[in-house]
Amino acid sequence: MADRLPKQSEDFPGWYVEVVKRAELAEHGPARGSMIIRPYGFAIWENIQRALDDRFKATGHENFYFPLLIPMHLLAAEAQHVEGFKLQAAVVTQGGGETLDEPLVIRPTSEAVIWPTYARWIQSYRDLPLLYNQWCNVLRWEMRTRLFLRTSEFLWQEGHTAHATREEAWDEALRMLEVYREVAEDVLGIPVIPGRKSESERFPGADETLPIEAMMRDAKALQCGTSHFLGQNFAKAYDVKFLNPEGRQEYAWGTSWGFTTRMIGGTIMAHGDDKGLRLPPAIAPIQVVIVPIYRSDEERSAVLDVAGKLRDDLAGNGVRAKLDDRDQHRPGYKFGEWELKGVPVRVELGPRDVEAGQVVLVDRVTGDKRSVSLAEATSGMAGTLDEVQLALFEDARAYRDENTHQIDDFDSFAAGVEEKGGFWVGPWCGSPECEEKVSAATKASLRVLPLEREDPRGPCIVCGKPGTERAIWARAY
Repeated sequence: MADRLPKQSEDFPGWYVEVVKRAELAEHGPARGSMIIRPYGFAIWENIQRALDDRFKATGHENFYFPLLIPMHLLAAEAQHVEGFKLQAAVVTQGGGETLDEPLVIRPTSEAVIWPTYARWIQSYRDLPLLYNQWCNVLRWEMRTRLFLRTSEFLWQEGHTAHATREEAWDEALRMLEVYREVAEDVLGIPVIPGRKSESERFPGADETLPIEAMMRDAKALQCGTSHFLGQNFAKAYDVKFLNPEGRQEYAWGTSWGFTTRMIGGTIMAHGDDKGLRLPPAIAPIQVVIVPIYRSDEERSAVLDVAGKLRDDLAGNGVRAKLDDRDQHRPGYKFGEWELKGVPVRVELGPRDVEAGQVVLVDRVTGDKRSVSLAEATSGMAGTLDEVQLALFEDARAYRDENTHQIDDFDSFAAGVEEKGGFWVGPWCGSPECEEKVSAATKASLRVLPLEREDPRGPCIVCGKPGTERAIWARAY
């Protein structure tokens, strides 16, 4: 293998960049802020996509697709929305060699093109709810980019629903937040905290933004997915009305929600170690790699015969297995490569193992080795992968808990954020001025508020007035 990766403890940003590059996940595209997702990285996204899409459809949602280009007047119709995206919008002003009559915005998000269409689709309460999702790319003109975490163009899904009542829309926003929590924790193995954003952190045009927040292994926060309760804001902006059962006109209630390729970066940073990736089996493109070990052509033939059958048996049991039969690389090189790429389980198989009817299993999380029979390697692999999946989640949760701190006073909080990062929990009065003072003094932002208001147990950490919320602060990506 190439030179060792930078150590996380010494250069976490450098470690991240090298892992993305050396594991062949992605690289920068030719246009500023763009990203080329390589096959190994895209396979991870496909597995995330499948996990989400299955859950969307199980909760009654259907997929559709809307255009990439949005006429400027549509984006401008919702004042908060256009204000929130004015610095991120990329605008097309020429086409076919001529100046366009109206500029076209490359979608930063799709509310502005979807809600005018809903105005045609919705006439009566009988037309509701509309439960739709779109898989697409979006473009937001970012000043500072980092592969997966923040690129100008990225892939995501965006749900857009319309409802007859406030209660239905709020329940939908909560339901999709729970879907995101489930995928983050059960599929990606990343423990998250669901909650609410402060008013200053809300999606432009939303009444409430509900995030899931996670901690990366450099003790910084990452917003992992958001569900927005839009109220009637977009319905009023685009005149989306319906006749209720009593024959009166009402505005529809809306939600939108999104989960992006940022979560590939989140998975790298939540689980990786100094050797590279540690992928949760649920999304690993290769769950098991079989590395044959031999010295002669005779040994090669005998080992590969058994290795090939093991691969086929594992595949027959639904395991994504690969046999690395490349002759140009020695086993030690292969071990390092597949550790870097985060394959959850490595199987080592040599001539003595063939004679004994066994293999050696190596767990990527712990590095532990154990010998098992060929039959057990096949029949027990699903259980082994489940153990790896759980071990990654528990490891990430332990790290988060170790780096979560209670705020005793503002000075120790400010010093602690600077010295060790992490989540800092304490009372807040709800004042935007106090929120701004924290961010200016510490470079930390208010990451999440509890879904249900809790007893803040004390005065505001900034002004000393009675607390109304218990807030979690952190420096974040």
